[in-house]
Amino acid sequence: MAVQTIQKPKWLKVSGFTGVGYRRVDRMLNHLKLNTVCQAAGCPNRGECFNRGTATFLILGPLCTRGCRFCNIGTGKPQPVDPDEPARLAQMVAELKLNHVVVTSVNRDDLPDGGATHFARTIEAIRKELPTASIEILTPDFRNAPQAIDIIIDARPEVFNHNVETVPRLYRRVRPGAVYQRSLDLLREVGRRSQIVTKSGLMLGLGETAEELRRVFDDLASIEVSMLTIGQYLAPSKSHLPVVRYVPPEEFTSLGEQAMMAGIPKVVSAPLVRSSYRAEEYVNL
Repeated sequence: MAVQTIQKPKWLKVSGFTGVGYRRVDRMLNHLKLNTVCQAAGCPNRGECFNRGTATFLILGPLCTRGCRFCNIGTGKPQPVDPDEPARLAQMVAELKLNHVVVTSVNRDDLPDGGATHFARTIEAIRKELPTASIEILTPDFRNAPQAIDIIIDARPEVFNHNVETVPRLYRRVRPGAVYQRSLDLLREVGRRSQIVTKSGLMLGLGETAEELRRVFDDLASIEVSMLTIGQYLAPSKSHLPVVRYVPPEEFTSLGEQAMMAGIPKVVSAPLVRSSYRAEEYVNL
């Protein structure tokens, strides 16, 4: 049976992917052979971000070892880790003179440490080239690599972000291979064992209920997550999970208030919000 599609509302319209700043960032990425989640995941904000001279860097290659049904990043057998990638990324960060750098990665369940050492080397390279920049990392759950937490804590990023993405009931459909409690445990351990700020993110419109969201807010507050982003899920293609509902802006505002009332200090909630969207501004709220 064909899936009925719902028309995208006007509040989700974004500007085109063009402009002097956009072309400059795009050229630099191509020249240095770097990936961004902005492009790989088809982020609707990449035109705005590139024109502001920023991007969210995607390390450890363009192929993921998992197949989450909401994500546009390719799935397959990854290539070997590129040892020169941290230095090239740091070079671009320095050329852009970024104050806050966001680095994420694909899942690398094929690596003994899940890619944690490469995150640490990337952080070290950025600090060497641009010591004044704060660093935020958005990591996978490192499901087969318990030692990854120690590696990340020793690397001392200013912000550790790991997205729970959706409510527990929808995990099997939305995030096969992930476990809600595992994600909570990762955030809890990083926060408990370090002074690193912890952050998470949710996407709405996949069939979650208001009560389920409130329970997630309570869970995140109970492990003292400092920041939460909430945005609208947008299906990258017809082969991905369909949007069940487009959540109106006023509901995002209300949910953000509920999350703060639950005890999460900083919450950014709006349809086009993404995990790293305007991260520098939000981390300083």
